[in-house]
Amino acid sequence: MAFPQLIRRIEAATPPARDRAVDALRALAILGVVLGHWLVTAVVVGDDGTVRVASPLKHLPQLAPVSWVFQTLAVFFLVGGQMGAKGYASARARGMTYGQWLGGRMARLSRPIGAVLVVWAVVAVALLAAGVSLATVGALVKLVLSPLWFLLVFAALTAVTPLVARLHPLWPFAVVLLVDLIVYGLGGPAGLGRVNVVAGWLVPYCLGAAWARGDLRDRGTGWALLLGGAATSAGLVLWAGYPAAMVGVPGAPISNLDPPTLAVVAFGLAQCGAALLLLDPLRRVSRRPAVWAAVALVNLSAMTIFLWHQTAMIVVTVAGLFVGDALPGLHTAPDGFGWVLVRLVWLPVFAVVLLGCWAVVRTYERDVSPTAGGGRRQRRRGR
Repeated sequence: MAFPQLIRRIEAATPPARDRAVDALRALAILGVVLGHWLVTAVVVGDDGTVRVASPLKHLPQLAPVSWVFQTLAVFFLVGGQMGAKGYASARARGMTYGQWLGGRMARLSRPIGAVLVVWAVVAVALLAAGVSLATVGALVKLVLSPLWFLLVFAALTAVTPLVARLHPLWPFAVVLLVDLIVYGLGGPAGLGRVNVVAGWLVPYCLGAAWARGDLRDRGTGWALLLGGAATSAGLVLWAGYPAAMVGVPGAPISNLDPPTLAVVAFGLAQCGAALLLLDPLRRVSRRPAVWAAVALVNLSAMTIFLWHQTAMIVVTVAGLFVGDALPGLHTAPDGFGWVLVRLVWLPVFAVVLLGCWAVVRTYERDVSPTAGGGRRQRRRGR
C-alpha cells in the first residue's frame, strides 16, 4: 500500500473526538526509551570471546543529560494512568465487568510478551547447543528481558486502576520520600527500596488518572510540576548525593532507576509537567495527516517496538562479528566520545532491523477485547 493511501486510511479511521496529543505523548515516550537504550547500552566482546553489557555513562559521566532526555518512563505511566482510568470508566458505562475489562487489557500485554519469550527461549537453547558460553547467553537474554520489569509494574497498576483512580499522587510520593529517607538517610535495609518499584511509578500513574478526571487542565499545574520537579531533582543530585544519570549505570553504588529513587520520581514529575504543557502544540501538529499517521503507526506497534528493540541491536551486533574485526561503536568499549559519535551512525541500522522484527511478529499485537455481551472482538491497538 502506498504511503499516501495509508495516510488517508488512518486519517479516515480516526474518530473526530480522539485526543491525538495523548497518542503523540505515548509515541514519544516509547521512542525515547528505545533511543535511550540504544545510546547507553553497549554489547562488548572481550578478548576471550565472552559478551558483556557496558554503558558509556560509566566512562563518560558528562553524558548524564542524555538520560534526562531519553528516560521517558514517567510520561508513559502518565499516559497509561490517563488511558486506564478513562478506559475503565468507559467500559463500566458500556456494561462491562471489571474482569472483562482487565482481561482485555492483560491480553494486549501478554500476547506480545509470550512471543518474545518463546523466541528467546529457542535462541538461548540453540546458542548453548552451538557451544556459546553460558555467560554470553545469560548477558544477551538479560539484556532482552530486563525491560519486562516495566511491563510487569504497568500490568500491576492497570489491575488496581479502580482502586487508585482517585488516589492523590502525593500519597505514593510520600511513600517514596519515606523509603529513601530510611534507606539512604538512616542506613536502613536496601531491600526496602523495592517498595518504590510500585510507589515510584504510581505517582505519574495517579497523575494520569487525575488528568482523566479533568483535574490538570490549567497550565499553572503543568508549570508547577515542571519547575518544582526539576528543582527538587536538581537539589537531590547536587546536595543529597543522588546520581545525575536518571538510568542505571553498571558499577554505580546507587541506581536512580532500580529501584526508582526520590530523584527520578521528582524528575518524572518535571517530565509530566512538560508533557501537560506540550498538549496544545502536539494537538496542532497531530492534525497534519502525515504526522498523525506516524504517531498512529507507532502506537499500533508500541509493544512490538518496546519488546524487540534490544533484539534488533543484538542482531546487528552479532552480524557484525562475522566481519572479523571489532567494529567501532558496536563491539568496542564505550569509553570515549568517539564511540558515541559512531554509535549514532548505527542507530538507523538498528531501526531497519527492528522494522524487520516488526514485520515478522506484528500479528501478535492484536487487541482481542471482550464486549459487554460477553463476546470477543478483534481490533488493532490505538484504534
